[in-house]
Amino acid sequence: MSAHQVTPNESKYAASARNFRNNVARDLNNAELRENFHGAMHYLRDKRSAAFPQQDELETLREQCKLIKQRCLAKLPYLLEQLEENLTSNGIKVHWAESTSQANDIIATLIEEKSGSQVVKGKSMVSEETALNDFLEQRNIECLESDMGEYIVQLAKEHPSHIIMPAIHQNKKQVADLFKQNISDFSYTTDVDELINVGRNILRDKFCQADVGVTGVNFAVAETGTLCLVENEGNGQMCTTVPPLHIAITGIEKVVEMLDDVPPLLSLLTRSATGQIMSTYFNMISHPRQIGEKDGAQEVHLVLLDNGRSQAFADEELRQTLQCIRCGACMNHCPVYTRIGGHAYGTVYPGPIGQIVSPHMLGLEPTKDLPTASSLCGACGEVCPVKIPIPKLLLRLRQESVKKQDGNSQVMKGEGVGRSNIEAMVWKAWAGVHRHSSIYNFSMWWLTRLRKLMPSKLGVWTSVRTAPKPAAKTLHERVKKHQSSGAK
Repeated sequence: MSAHQVTPNESKYAASARNFRNNVARDLNNAELRENFHGAMHYLRDKRSAAFPQQDELETLREQCKLIKQRCLAKLPYLLEQLEENLTSNGIKVHWAESTSQANDIIATLIEEKSGSQVVKGKSMVSEETALNDFLEQRNIECLESDMGEYIVQLAKEHPSHIIMPAIHQNKKQVADLFKQNISDFSYTTDVDELINVGRNILRDKFCQADVGVTGVNFAVAETGTLCLVENEGNGQMCTTVPPLHIAITGIEKVVEMLDDVPPLLSLLTRSATGQIMSTYFNMISHPRQIGEKDGAQEVHLVLLDNGRSQAFADEELRQTLQCIRCGACMNHCPVYTRIGGHAYGTVYPGPIGQIVSPHMLGLEPTKDLPTASSLCGACGEVCPVKIPIPKLLLRLRQESVKKQDGNSQVMKGEGVGRSNIEAMVWKAWAGVHRHSSIYNFSMWWLTRLRKLMPSKLGVWTSVRTAPKPAAKTLHERVKKHQSSGAK
């Protein structure tokens, strides 16, 4: 576990995150995009609310799952070793990757060793971190997304705008237009069921032809050496059973201690994400295909990725970031995400969770604007199924962004990037004025007398607000006048 390095595969996300303000202006002016998100977010919030009719049950389950995740994180180094040991004894080969480039190299090597040329991929946000599709394409390896939303996003040459519903930013007409442009024999329709069937028919052939299946992992059970995958479309099951080689990739924080830890986490995940009591499919993979079994990959590999996670793990407060089970509930309830969408953030993980995860993966230099893109209303923290204090962590990252460098070891790459010496001097002077009543009263007296000289533009503050205008008299003066008039 060492300091995180930004790799070439991450550069496109880092560059896009730096353009956050421009991205926001672009997407706020996209009326169709805002309408799409407005309807989708209301639908998802209502679904989640209906899935938890009893508030007491929800709070009990949230507390239970928070404690499960915190216990597992406290034992993370030991559990990772136990996971590797049990997976290996089960016949699953484990690979460790500190960076995204290492993960991509491992996966490409495994594919090339089997002379693979066609890959079908189940939904995996970690593979989005590594930009795996682009990497394999450069090596002339076809990598096709098999999740319907991911397939749509891939056709559009975009990245997911939501971690659960990748194509939530597109409506059915936009999808139909996309299919018309990219699928030669597509008979134009905006019927959702027919659109899904078009994608299903294309993917069915690809499953049969693929040399390799790549998936993510929702939970990795150290006790039994089991990889758990949650899905609704059956594509994950196809990716793990039809191709002869299955490669799973996940972050190191996905490990849980015992099989008994999974049911409560799964219950919270599905209900928080899509409002389902249970997902359509829940896959448990503990070994490659055994003698006498009729399906399953002949060879299974797991790539465990760090990519800044050990940096978060090293700090007791920031470690809470790793409790995330990737349900997306914080996005669905965030007033900022609802209005600007996921692509404005420019990072793999958008919304509130992305604002606290991305700085660890990319550093604070390209992501310094993300922690400030929050109203701190607290909705994200209130709905988080594992009780991550997202608003508190956003404030912590804001502090890290402007902290004064003192030569001590860094908490994260790029800390202090947002610090302005002029701003620091202004706040120091402000603190000095407010510490001494005589100086404060004197300053306020002059401020009220010179109120007409207050500029109408005060930098970023007045880009979305009107400039403050001091009153004609200070509060103390008004109170004294009121008291004197009352005495008479």
